[in-house]
Amino acid sequence: MSSGFDGERPFVVGALYSQSGPTAFVERTQLNATRLAIEEINAAGGVGGRAAVCVTYDAQSDPARFAAIAERLLDEDGADLLVGCYMTNTRQAVVPVVERRGSILAYAAPYEGFEYSPNVIYGGAVPNQHILLLARHLIANGGKRVYLVGTRYTFPIESNRVMMTLVAEQKGQILAERYVPLEAQRRELDQIVQDIRRKKPDVVFCTVVGEAATAFYELCAEAGLTSELTIASLTITEAEVAAMPPRLAEGHLTAATYFQSIDSPANRRFVRSYQARFGVHERLNAMAETAYSVTHMALAAAGRARSVEPRAIRAELAASTFAAPQGEIRLDPENGHCYLWPRIGRVGADGQFRIVEESPQAIKPDPYLIHHTLGDWAPDPAPPLAKASGI
Repeated sequence: MSSGFDGERPFVVGALYSQSGPTAFVERTQLNATRLAIEEINAAGGVGGRAAVCVTYDAQSDPARFAAIAERLLDEDGADLLVGCYMTNTRQAVVPVVERRGSILAYAAPYEGFEYSPNVIYGGAVPNQHILLLARHLIANGGKRVYLVGTRYTFPIESNRVMMTLVAEQKGQILAERYVPLEAQRRELDQIVQDIRRKKPDVVFCTVVGEAATAFYELCAEAGLTSELTIASLTITEAEVAAMPPRLAEGHLTAATYFQSIDSPANRRFVRSYQARFGVHERLNAMAETAYSVTHMALAAAGRARSVEPRAIRAELAASTFAAPQGEIRLDPENGHCYLWPRIGRVGADGQFRIVEESPQAIKPDPYLIHHTLGDWAPDPAPPLAKASGI
């Protein structure tokens, strides 16, 4: 791996995303947002005066391919840093690669927490930045009988563990905890839907990802459940809603740090730029916004530090803020995660989310969920900084 600032060579960004497979429709938006950020960085003068280029290969939603592609990007393509990954098992496959090579991964998705690597910038939400607000909202609105369903990998399993703890603290009841494979068939999903019908929960906490999410919502509708209970999620974004039949997800909830409907100058610029580049009907989502923001932040930090050494990049990130579409964010130097803006959105008839609750300021990341009760959830703003960076 070179310094990224030698001679006239471009600054190479290795983008780790799937262009085929069950999660490709989400990862495509992340890749687009990464490319948009790189184009904006180049228009503003590049990375320390060097033009940035994006190199990517199809990871096919396969953790082993993610690891192999990460090695190829660093060893053969000369990538100065890596951006991307969606599912936790793909990130977990890439982390040892960047650690062995002294490189850095800017991780572009929310996740379950309980991880630290000096070679990773964790750009997405952790449990205290999405699950806590969602659990509090559900319980306050009568959702104490909860059914858990997710895809069988780390993020849903760990997210369900946290939700179970929070519900139990409020004297609620977990009716079931069920999982399906990433490429789940309708028969497997329908067995769970029929069990939901029998148990009659107030809330289904759904962390089914990929194409199976659409099938799950369709089966719930066919069983007459979507009008009888609330489906609440961390993973159903505008991308998943766009892949569903019209109005299928209407009325249901998602906790995230970003929705396309945020009414702010920074977000309006982001939406206009993205749709001008990739199509006026394209939907934005929290995964795309995270990819866009963490790409901007990592490349700006490398340019200021004139280094791609992880410690140098993290030091620059901890000393600056970024005017992200979700709101001003920054890296927490204590744990390598970001101060972010928790929100809850309800799906409208048009497929966009109406924000029903949001934090008034960015929340300090607590990836180990030290303060884990609903009563402990409170805004903890980032300390002021002398300088800021933005778009």
